[in-house]
Amino acid sequence: MALLLALATAAPACADGPGAGFKLADAPTFESPDHKLRLEQYAKEQKDQGLLFKFWIFDAGHRHASLLNPGEGEDMAGYQAGFRFSPDSQWLIRMQKMGAGYQTLFLYRRHGDQFSQATKKPLSDMAWDYFFTTPDSKGMHRDPKDPYSLDHAFAALVKGMDDNYAGMGQHWPDSRYVVISLNFDMQGEDDKTAPWIEDWHCVYDLKTGSFSVPPDFAEHNAKAITYPKPK
Repeated sequence: MALLLALATAAPACADGPGAGFKLADAPTFESPDHKLRLEQYAKEQKDQGLLFKFWIFDAGHRHASLLNPGEGEDMAGYQAGFRFSPDSQWLIRMQKMGAGYQTLFLYRRHGDQFSQATKKPLSDMAWDYFFTTPDSKGMHRDPKDPYSLDHAFAALVKGMDDNYAGMGQHWPDSRYVVISLNFDMQGEDDKTAPWIEDWHCVYDLKTGSFSVPPDFAEHNAKAITYPKPK
Protein backbone atom coordinates (compact mmCIF):
# COMPACT_ATOMS: atom_id res chain seq x y z
CA MET A 1 0.00 0.00 0.00
CA ALA A 2 2.77 2.46 0.90
CA LEU A 3 4.52 1.79 -2.40
CA LEU A 4 1.31 2.27 -4.36
CA LEU A 5 0.63 5.59 -2.67
CA ALA A 6 4.20 6.75 -3.26
CA LEU A 7 3.82 6.01 -6.94
CA ALA A 8 0.43 7.69 -7.07
CA THR A 9 1.65 10.91 -5.45
CA ALA A 10 4.56 11.21 -7.87
CA ALA A 11 4.31 13.25 -11.05
CA PRO A 12 1.69 12.00 -13.52
CA ALA A 13 2.92 9.36 -15.95
CA CYS A 14 3.06 10.66 -19.50
CA ALA A 15 3.12 8.48 -22.60
CA ASP A 16 1.55 8.16 -25.99
CA GLY A 17 -1.43 6.39 -24.47
CA PRO A 18 -2.60 2.97 -23.31
CA GLY A 19 -0.13 0.18 -24.00
CA ALA A 20 -0.50 -3.20 -25.63
CA GLY A 21 -3.37 -5.28 -24.38
CA PHE A 22 -5.41 -2.34 -23.10
CA LYS A 23 -8.70 -1.58 -24.83
CA LEU A 24 -11.22 1.20 -24.30
CA ALA A 25 -13.56 -0.24 -21.70
CA ASP A 26 -17.31 -0.41 -21.81
CA ALA A 27 -17.37 2.20 -19.08
CA PRO A 28 -18.30 5.88 -18.83
CA THR A 29 -15.92 8.57 -20.08
CA PHE A 30 -15.79 11.94 -18.37
CA GLU A 31 -15.19 15.46 -19.73
CA SER A 32 -14.00 18.39 -17.64
CA PRO A 33 -16.46 21.30 -17.30
CA ASP A 34 -14.12 23.55 -19.31
CA HIS A 35 -14.25 20.96 -22.14
CA LYS A 36 -10.44 20.85 -22.34
CA LEU A 37 -9.81 17.41 -20.86
CA ARG A 38 -11.32 13.96 -21.27
CA LEU A 39 -10.90 10.93 -19.03
CA GLU A 40 -11.17 7.46 -20.56
CA GLN A 41 -11.07 4.04 -18.91
CA TYR A 42 -9.06 1.23 -20.48
CA ALA A 43 -9.05 -2.42 -19.43
CA LYS A 44 -6.71 -5.36 -19.92
CA GLU A 45 -7.57 -9.03 -19.50
CA GLN A 46 -5.42 -10.84 -16.94
CA LYS A 47 -5.17 -14.59 -16.64
CA ASP A 48 -7.35 -15.76 -13.75
CA GLN A 49 -7.33 -12.24 -12.30
CA GLY A 50 -10.12 -10.47 -14.12
CA LEU A 51 -9.61 -7.02 -15.61
CA LEU A 52 -6.99 -4.39 -14.84
CA PHE A 53 -8.20 -0.82 -15.38
CA LYS A 54 -6.06 2.18 -16.25
CA PHE A 55 -7.40 5.71 -16.39
CA TRP A 56 -6.05 8.11 -18.99
CA ILE A 57 -6.42 11.86 -19.37
CA PHE A 58 -6.35 13.39 -22.87
CA ASP A 59 -6.68 16.97 -24.11
CA ALA A 60 -9.55 18.06 -26.37
CA GLY A 61 -7.65 16.81 -29.43
CA HIS A 62 -7.10 13.40 -27.81
CA ARG A 63 -3.37 14.12 -27.42
CA HIS A 64 -0.91 14.59 -24.55
CA ALA A 65 -2.00 11.41 -22.77
CA SER A 66 -1.25 11.11 -19.05
CA LEU A 67 -1.91 8.13 -16.81
CA LEU A 68 -3.93 8.86 -13.68
CA ASN A 69 -3.15 5.70 -11.71
CA PRO A 70 0.41 4.49 -12.40
CA GLY A 71 1.70 1.51 -10.45
CA GLU A 72 -1.68 0.16 -9.37
CA GLY A 73 -2.43 -3.54 -9.60
CA GLU A 74 -5.75 -5.33 -9.66
CA ASP A 75 -6.18 -4.87 -5.90
CA MET A 76 -6.57 -1.14 -6.49
CA ALA A 77 -7.81 -0.96 -10.08
CA GLY A 78 -9.62 -4.21 -10.68
CA TYR A 79 -12.87 -2.36 -11.33
CA GLN A 80 -13.98 0.57 -13.43
CA ALA A 81 -14.42 3.81 -11.49
CA GLY A 82 -16.67 6.83 -11.29
CA PHE A 83 -15.25 10.35 -11.58
CA ARG A 84 -16.37 13.90 -10.84
CA PHE A 85 -14.63 17.13 -11.82
CA SER A 86 -14.96 20.24 -9.69
CA PRO A 87 -16.87 23.08 -11.39
CA ASP A 88 -13.61 24.95 -12.07
CA SER A 89 -12.04 21.80 -13.61
CA GLN A 90 -9.07 21.99 -11.21
CA TRP A 91 -9.94 18.98 -9.05
CA LEU A 92 -10.96 15.42 -9.82
CA ILE A 93 -12.42 12.79 -7.49
CA ARG A 94 -12.26 9.08 -8.27
CA MET A 95 -14.82 6.75 -6.73
CA GLN A 96 -13.13 3.35 -6.80
CA LYS A 97 -14.87 0.08 -6.00
CA MET A 98 -12.59 -2.26 -4.04
CA GLY A 99 -14.84 -5.28 -3.74
CA ALA A 100 -18.38 -6.23 -2.76
CA GLY A 101 -19.61 -3.45 -0.47
CA TYR A 102 -16.27 -1.58 -0.40
CA GLN A 103 -15.42 1.70 -2.10
CA THR A 104 -12.67 4.26 -1.64
CA LEU A 105 -12.10 7.83 -2.85
CA PHE A 106 -9.04 9.48 -4.39
CA LEU A 107 -8.51 13.21 -4.87
CA TYR A 108 -6.45 14.60 -7.76
CA ARG A 109 -5.30 18.13 -8.54
CA ARG A 110 -4.77 19.57 -12.00
CA HIS A 111 -1.43 20.67 -13.41
CA GLY A 112 -1.92 21.93 -16.95
CA ASP A 113 -3.34 19.03 -18.92
CA GLN A 114 -2.57 16.46 -16.22
CA PHE A 115 -3.78 15.43 -12.78
CA SER A 116 -1.76 14.04 -9.89
CA GLN A 117 -2.89 12.71 -6.53
CA ALA A 118 -3.47 15.63 -4.18
CA THR A 119 -3.17 13.80 -0.85
CA LYS A 120 -0.67 11.28 0.54
CA LYS A 121 -3.50 9.00 1.65
CA PRO A 122 -6.73 8.22 -0.18
CA LEU A 123 -9.33 10.88 0.56
CA SER A 124 -11.62 8.24 2.04
CA ASP A 125 -8.93 7.12 4.52
CA MET A 126 -8.61 10.71 5.67
CA ALA A 127 -12.39 10.92 6.07
CA TRP A 128 -12.39 7.77 8.21
CA ASP A 129 -9.57 9.22 10.31
CA TYR A 130 -11.73 12.28 10.88
CA PHE A 131 -14.87 10.29 11.70
CA PHE A 132 -13.04 8.47 14.49
CA THR A 133 -12.19 11.81 16.12
CA THR A 134 -15.86 12.84 16.35
CA PRO A 135 -18.31 12.17 19.21
CA ASP A 136 -20.41 10.08 16.80
CA SER A 137 -17.71 7.39 16.85
CA LYS A 138 -17.88 6.88 20.62
CA GLY A 139 -17.61 3.19 21.45
CA MET A 140 -16.56 2.26 17.90
CA HIS A 141 -13.10 1.18 16.87
CA ARG A 142 -11.04 0.09 13.87
CA ASP A 143 -7.51 -0.80 12.84
CA PRO A 144 -6.30 2.26 10.87
CA LYS A 145 -3.63 0.11 9.19
CA ASP A 146 -6.19 -2.34 7.83
CA PRO A 147 -8.60 -0.90 5.23
CA TYR A 148 -10.89 -3.92 5.71
CA SER A 149 -11.16 -3.68 9.50
CA LEU A 150 -14.49 -1.91 8.97
CA ASP A 151 -17.06 -4.25 7.48
CA HIS A 152 -18.34 -2.98 4.12
CA ALA A 153 -16.56 0.37 4.44
CA PHE A 154 -18.03 2.43 1.62
CA ALA A 155 -17.04 6.06 1.05
CA ALA A 156 -19.03 7.98 -1.54
CA LEU A 157 -19.21 11.44 -3.03
CA VAL A 158 -22.52 13.11 -2.19
CA LYS A 159 -24.34 14.37 -5.29
CA GLY A 160 -24.03 18.11 -5.86
CA MET A 161 -20.36 18.84 -6.49
CA ASP A 162 -21.21 20.23 -9.95
CA ASP A 163 -23.25 23.11 -8.48
CA ASN A 164 -21.31 23.50 -5.22
CA TYR A 165 -24.13 21.71 -3.38
CA ALA A 166 -26.69 24.43 -4.00
CA GLY A 167 -29.28 21.67 -4.17
CA MET A 168 -28.52 20.95 -0.51
CA GLY A 169 -29.26 24.56 0.36
CA GLN A 170 -25.60 25.55 0.61
CA HIS A 171 -24.10 28.83 -0.56
CA TRP A 172 -20.46 27.87 -0.65
CA PRO A 173 -17.63 29.39 -2.73
CA ASP A 174 -17.05 27.85 -6.14
CA SER A 175 -15.08 24.59 -6.09
CA ARG A 176 -14.18 24.93 -2.40
CA TYR A 177 -15.87 22.00 -0.63
CA VAL A 178 -16.49 18.29 -1.16
CA VAL A 179 -19.25 16.44 0.72
CA ILE A 180 -18.45 12.80 1.56
CA SER A 181 -20.76 10.02 2.73
CA LEU A 182 -19.40 7.26 4.97
CA ASN A 183 -21.00 3.85 5.43
CA PHE A 184 -19.93 0.74 7.35
CA ASP A 185 -21.15 -1.78 9.89
CA MET A 186 -19.71 -3.60 12.87
CA GLN A 187 -22.29 -6.35 12.81
CA GLY A 188 -19.66 -9.03 12.29
CA GLU A 189 -18.36 -8.36 15.80
CA ASP A 190 -21.57 -8.46 17.82
CA ASP A 191 -24.91 -8.71 16.08
CA LYS A 192 -26.77 -7.80 19.26
CA THR A 193 -25.16 -4.45 20.06
CA ALA A 194 -22.82 -3.36 17.25
CA PRO A 195 -23.93 -0.31 15.25
CA TRP A 196 -23.85 0.45 11.58
CA ILE A 197 -23.36 3.77 9.84
CA GLU A 198 -25.37 4.67 6.77
CA ASP A 199 -24.75 7.92 4.88
CA TRP A 200 -22.87 9.90 7.55
CA HIS A 201 -21.82 13.23 6.02
CA CYS A 202 -18.69 15.33 6.42
CA VAL A 203 -17.13 18.13 4.38
CA TYR A 204 -13.59 18.36 3.04
CA ASP A 205 -12.17 21.84 2.44
CA LEU A 206 -10.03 21.79 -0.72
CA LYS A 207 -8.33 25.04 0.28
CA THR A 208 -7.26 24.13 3.82
CA GLY A 209 -7.17 20.33 3.57
CA SER A 210 -9.36 19.96 6.65
CA PHE A 211 -12.61 18.17 7.51
CA SER A 212 -15.67 19.42 9.34
CA VAL A 213 -19.35 18.72 9.96
CA PRO A 214 -21.47 21.84 9.38
CA PRO A 215 -24.14 22.45 12.04
CA ASP A 216 -26.94 21.87 9.54
CA PHE A 217 -25.63 18.31 8.99
CA ALA A 218 -26.12 17.38 12.64
CA GLU A 219 -29.72 16.18 12.36
CA HIS A 220 -28.92 14.12 9.28
CA ASN A 221 -25.88 12.50 10.92
CA ALA A 222 -27.80 11.64 14.07
CA LYS A 223 -30.09 9.47 11.92
CA ALA A 224 -27.12 7.86 10.15
CA ILE A 225 -26.09 5.83 13.21
CA THR A 226 -28.26 2.82 13.91
CA TYR A 227 -28.13 0.25 16.69
CA PRO A 228 -30.01 -3.06 16.62
CA LYS A 229 -33.31 -3.04 18.43
CA PRO A 230 -33.30 -5.02 21.67
CA LYS A 231 -34.93 -8.44 21.34
